[in-house]
Amino acid sequence: MKYTFIAGAAVGYVLGTRAGRERYEQLKQWSRQVSENPNVQDVTERLRTKGEEVAGVARGKAESIAASTKERVPQRHGAEESSVQPG
Repeated sequence: MKYTFIAGAAVGYVLGTRAGRERYEQLKQWSRQVSENPNVQDVTERLRTKGEEVAGVARGKAESIAASTKERVPQRHGAEESSVQPG
């Protein structure tokens, strides 16, 4: 009885790995077909370009905010201006 179970498990494992490999190959082929599709490539390029534009705008806004914040925050020079006195 024990050997029958082990043999059945081994056969199931072999068949399962073969089926898994076939499914993997199908998904790999489908992925390649999708990525090589001209429409997908076109949309990908448009999204990349738009992402670069958005990043540029965000960078400009961040620099502007940083500059205006730097102007509004008083600068401290030297240890004598510190409000915390050593113990």
